[in-house]
Amino acid sequence: MDSFLARDAGLLARGPVAVILAEDEVELDSTLRHHLHCGFDPVLALMPEAFELPQDVAARVHRVACDTTAPGAMVAAVNQLIDAAAGAWVYYCYNAEYLFYPFCETRRIGEMLAFHTEERRDAMLTYVVDLYAGDLSAHPGAVSLEDACLDRSGYYALARTDPATDTPRDRQLDFYGGLRWRFEEHVPATSRRIDRISLFRAQRGLRLRPDYTFDVQELNTYACPWHHNLTAAVCSFRTAKALKRNPGSTFDIETFRWHNTTPFEWHSRQLLDLGLMEPGQWF
Repeated sequence: MDSFLARDAGLLARGPVAVILAEDEVELDSTLRHHLHCGFDPVLALMPEAFELPQDVAARVHRVACDTTAPGAMVAAVNQLIDAAAGAWVYYCYNAEYLFYPFCETRRIGEMLAFHTEERRDAMLTYVVDLYAGDLSAHPGAVSLEDACLDRSGYYALARTDPATDTPRDRQLDFYGGLRWRFEEHVPATSRRIDRISLFRAQRGLRLRPDYTFDVQELNTYACPWHHNLTAAVCSFRTAKALKRNPGSTFDIETFRWHNTTPFEWHSRQLLDLGLMEPGQWF
């Protein structure tokens, strides 16, 4: 990362920047292609040197060698980039995660962020929506783009309390649902929330915290005081992959399907209809 910033830090100024951290090689190429298609430029691929990329992807992304298994690797990487990217919009996710925002099939990420900026917003709440393979016998790793499913209900929010005053924080909620809720006995309490501030405008001195919120409280709000704002969804196989890879949970889970399972359509309209993202005033 130090070498990249010394050599190519100027690339970050144009944005919007996508930072994709590869914990493994599962669907790494499709993740990078998806975010390139959204219009992110540059796209940074943080990965170990041993990982391989197809030539068409490797030519379009900036590969940064990184120990992605280190605790807090994503938070550390984003915080290292923030000062260099000051003024630009930054997005971060892991491999096998895919950003969807309202009308993303016909509008580029730059268009959406330009509107969000006009509304005087410097960050955007995203919901991490768990995806999983519908047939684990055919896909034992729980990842399949063709057989992807999600939960159509079972999501809820609780007030987020300020520990200093023991009162609810203004326009901040903790969101729960998906596999982390249904299989919470296998998920640490600190990892059960599904909200993440995945899109933000970099500011010098700003820092991302381990719970994917920022040290500036206004950036952690879901909307401005006067009306609803845009939100987005990060559709993610990460939890399903971890639950089937972890020896403590894999033998307890024969299927992720339940009565509220529905096929994922890979379209923003489905997520809007399910209430998993908000178009705000953008039409």
